[in-house]
Amino acid sequence: MRPNPIEFEVFKNLFLSIAEEMGVTLCRTGFSPNIKERLDYSCAVYDSEGKTIAQGDHMPVHLGAMPLSVRAAIDAVEMDPGDIVILNDPFRGGTHLPDITLVSPVFLGKEKKPAFFVANRAHHSDVGGMSPGSMPVAREIYQEGLIIPPVRLARRGRIVDDIMALLLNNVRTPDEREGDIAAQIAANRVAEQRLRDVVVRYGRAQTMRYASALQDYTERVVRHAIRGIKDGDYKYEDALDDDGFNEAPVPIRVKISIRKDRAVVDFTGSAPQVTGSVNANYAITLSACLYAFRCLVQDDVLYNEGVGRPIQVIAPEGSIVNALRPSAVAGGNVETSQRITDVVLGALGKAQPDRWPAASQGTMNNVTLGGTDPRSGRQFAYYETMGGGMGGRKGMPGLSGVHVHMSNTRNTPAEAIEHYLPVRIRQYGLRHGSGGTGQSPGGEGLVREYEVLAETSVTLLTDRRRLAPYGVRGGGPGGVGRNTLIRDGKEHPLPGKVQITLKAGDRLRVETPGGGGYGR
Repeated sequence: MRPNPIEFEVFKNLFLSIAEEMGVTLCRTGFSPNIKERLDYSCAVYDSEGKTIAQGDHMPVHLGAMPLSVRAAIDAVEMDPGDIVILNDPFRGGTHLPDITLVSPVFLGKEKKPAFFVANRAHHSDVGGMSPGSMPVAREIYQEGLIIPPVRLARRGRIVDDIMALLLNNVRTPDEREGDIAAQIAANRVAEQRLRDVVVRYGRAQTMRYASALQDYTERVVRHAIRGIKDGDYKYEDALDDDGFNEAPVPIRVKISIRKDRAVVDFTGSAPQVTGSVNANYAITLSACLYAFRCLVQDDVLYNEGVGRPIQVIAPEGSIVNALRPSAVAGGNVETSQRITDVVLGALGKAQPDRWPAASQGTMNNVTLGGTDPRSGRQFAYYETMGGGMGGRKGMPGLSGVHVHMSNTRNTPAEAIEHYLPVRIRQYGLRHGSGGTGQSPGGEGLVREYEVLAETSVTLLTDRRRLAPYGVRGGGPGGVGRNTLIRDGKEHPLPGKVQITLKAGDRLRVETPGGGGYGR
């Protein structure tokens, strides 16, 4: 039956509004600044098979990967009404261990099988491991924190106390973790009720029909966009600075083959998985590729199951883009995902040189802080990412001081950091002169300087400190980032990936990369 265009728009916005309301609920009820201030979470609605219907405009790196976690939850647990499954395993669709996913079934009436699933993923500022913030410079995943396979957090509406106790006894900030998990539960409950309301109003058959129609429409639009690229093979190569243990660059190579309305994205030839924590699992690589192809589409379509139907991603097992257990993966989600995006966009830029921008900053500039707050005597763990320069585009300069591509979080206000932590922000502003030159110059990076007021463990997972963001069509590269320790008035350069202990009065300055320039 051909969908009615007016009803189609109604259902498109209904499903999207449910995902967005989940996000608002998470933001308003979360405990940590990571959720309340930075909005480091993602929410989505899925059909009875775990295929995405609609996702909120949240974190791209979460959204393309989360369906794999939903599928893992469905396969591992036979869910009843009121159940909630929790997981964070990166090798079952997770991204890295701090990203905890909650999956809930939605039953209609007395049916024996769920009609929908809803899920949200939120970054928790600590899940145990060898360093506060659970983003260490690690050699294996067991050093990064508590690994949660798909298990019931709630059974028929009641929290499973044993699971909650196990989780809270393995983190440094249990009260905050419990509060954020409660916020995630609330977000799923809101979505369950909204879906039931839609079915009551419009009927089960019509609701299901339009859920499927939305997926099919997105597929048609993406196929149409791919047909706009000339058939051929397009290659690109870039690299991470290093893995945190070895100084050698870590190359990522891609070949995109366009044949009519299909695309094959092949990462054969990329580096093997490495010692450090910049390994990406398959879910991350898939997420970055789907994001890049979604950028092809100018129409207002939902990001759902239909995006991936025309796209095949080949990522050899045991490589930097499809690492195997027990590889460390904390930085794969935040750093390697950005470089995968850079190479995919670079290859598409060879196919359509007037359409694609220069490289953006290519890193999330991850900073984790932890220690004991002398004001309360309690432990604290804090995590944030920092914006930088966006690449220049045809006719438009890159934006400055923004999160780009796989990151879509907000800035954490200096006032919020100083309220939550024994930290003073001494400097925060644009890093002038860091954007690449060009007809359309790249955007500027940021400068953020922290002064710690108590002994603090600091972990940095950053990139583009040695290999600059590329310019295109004759544009200049963006400026590389810098990390600096200021102690007793002297400046000490820090590597891109490092764990150090600061004493009271020490300062950490992080200067983020600028974007590449476009055109001579």
